[in-house]
Amino acid sequence: MDTSFVDREQPRLLQELSDFLSIPSVSTLPAHGVDTRRAADWLRAELTRLGCPVVDLIEGDGHPVVWAEGPVVPGRPTLLIYGHYDVQPPDPLEEWDTPPFTPTVRDGKLFARGAADDKGQVFCLLKAYEAVVDANGQPPLNVRFIFEGEEECGGRVVFDLLRAEPERTRADAVLVCDSSFYAPGWPAVYTALRGLCYAEISVRTLQRDLHSGSYGGVAPNALETLVRILSRLKSADGEIRIPKVYKSVEEPTKRELKAWRKLPFDEDAFLREEVTGKALTGLEDHSVFERVWALPTFEIHGIRGGFVGDGAKTVIPAHAVAKVSLRLVPGQRYEKVGRQLERAVSDLAPDWADVKVTLLHGGDPVQIPVEHPAFAILDDAFEEVVGRRTVSIRSGGSIPIIPELGLAGAPVILTGIGLPDDGLHSPNEKLDLAQLWSGIRVFGRFFELFAERGGSARAEDGSEREAVETV
Repeated sequence: MDTSFVDREQPRLLQELSDFLSIPSVSTLPAHGVDTRRAADWLRAELTRLGCPVVDLIEGDGHPVVWAEGPVVPGRPTLLIYGHYDVQPPDPLEEWDTPPFTPTVRDGKLFARGAADDKGQVFCLLKAYEAVVDANGQPPLNVRFIFEGEEECGGRVVFDLLRAEPERTRADAVLVCDSSFYAPGWPAVYTALRGLCYAEISVRTLQRDLHSGSYGGVAPNALETLVRILSRLKSADGEIRIPKVYKSVEEPTKRELKAWRKLPFDEDAFLREEVTGKALTGLEDHSVFERVWALPTFEIHGIRGGFVGDGAKTVIPAHAVAKVSLRLVPGQRYEKVGRQLERAVSDLAPDWADVKVTLLHGGDPVQIPVEHPAFAILDDAFEEVVGRRTVSIRSGGSIPIIPELGLAGAPVILTGIGLPDDGLHSPNEKLDLAQLWSGIRVFGRFFELFAERGGSARAEDGSEREAVETV
């Protein structure tokens, strides 16, 4: 690896990343469809510039998948790199200190939507690849890239592609850089991801909005009805009241719980710097780690209905909608939990209301074995660059495509260069530039070490095993 690459090229790299981040590739909003395509085109141009002889935009019913193949390196292992180029909506805009798609550096941090999730991390891997390519454009190993544009909206293009062509996942390892360090100076690999069941609950009580003076006291209010249903789906202490939802939950092992207790953790700092609230809520008889990593959750993301503009309008809403989700843990299945939610809402709905649950998207939780030697190679790279090997933790978040990336049996390495306070999905999302520069060095070194040792990497017991288990 060119050890001077990062120091020498920092101004150029920062400008390139800023150009990428300035594209508002909000995949869930149709108004940004053209912008999301622009981000795919940016990646296609960059991969072409990096010397990949194969660079394709693979179309489907949604935003395209960017697929690229580096030059063939006979006798060397193959690494598949995954990431996503779409981002979350930036709302509420008034809470951003600077515009979300005008990347801005403050105190060594780059603020923009997508800075940490996941454009900045995709960029980190691309620049690590650039750093190890020799003067003839030859990398030390075979690399395949697959970048999707629908991770944040639950699209199916990448799923359809990999299920139709599972051979694209044939590799010696899969690298996913879409997560964070456990804490500053503490790199991590992830052994489990929660699944997701995202739904919309719609309530209609009237054919049209009514005057609250003329009909208040007799006409059923859709917003009130919806709020009552929502309040009965979760108790004040955080217990989900959907029947049987906890029945299949698999508890973390004693070994995991013991390892989590050894992690440095300051609950007051966590509340103050990451949660940014006045108190932690939820099931108090479980630790914070259990609540965010190993237990299902139910959250309300937004409620729409009635009148919310400036001034006053005295109406009884006829229709109201809530966006909700459950995060799922090992033992649970997206489709089964979706049916449980539908039944629970139906049972809570009054006879005079038309209530409907629409499942929008989701995926099952996964567990990731980390015994494969590829993980030790990553540890060596982190130790060389940042001075510490990774700790094994779980993630409270979801990356639905992970099981598909392991279809051919390759180990899936889930790691990242973010920090816990990066503000993913929140206003003022950021990426510490020191994390970016060291990340380029870490993954460049990983590419070199994997080129030397990855081809002979097998599970320690010598057997074939599932690299990712859907649970």
